[in-house]
Amino acid sequence: QVHVVESGGGLVQAGGSLRLSCVASGTNRSANRMGWYRQAPGKQRELVAHITSGGITNYADSVKGRFTISRDNAKNTVYLQMNTLKPEDTAVYYCNVAFTTWPQSDYWGQGTQVTVSS
Repeated sequence: QVHVVESGGGLVQAGGSLRLSCVASGTNRSANRMGWYRQAPGKQRELVAHITSGGITNYADSVKGRFTISRDNAKNTVYLQMNTLKPEDTAVYYCNVAFTTWPQSDYWGQGTQVTVSS
């Protein structure tokens, strides 16, 4: 059973930075894709960024130029460096780990709260 754990959330002032980490354990397979999603109160969960095992990245327009996603394939770990944070970045951030080759499977962490004060 794959277990996904996020860390690094917290409270920060606007303009500040945070770094989120996510580790997927319980498997010896390297995840094909790892990513971060977020959900603000009253809103749907949305993609923030994801990265493939080959290093191809994709970002939401709202975070381009401010957030950077990276990963350590050997450790099945993904990071999200968040700079120049804005109050609208406030949300619960969830890590997603996807195995897109057979057997396909998809796992989520419990989420970590990020709060940006103005």
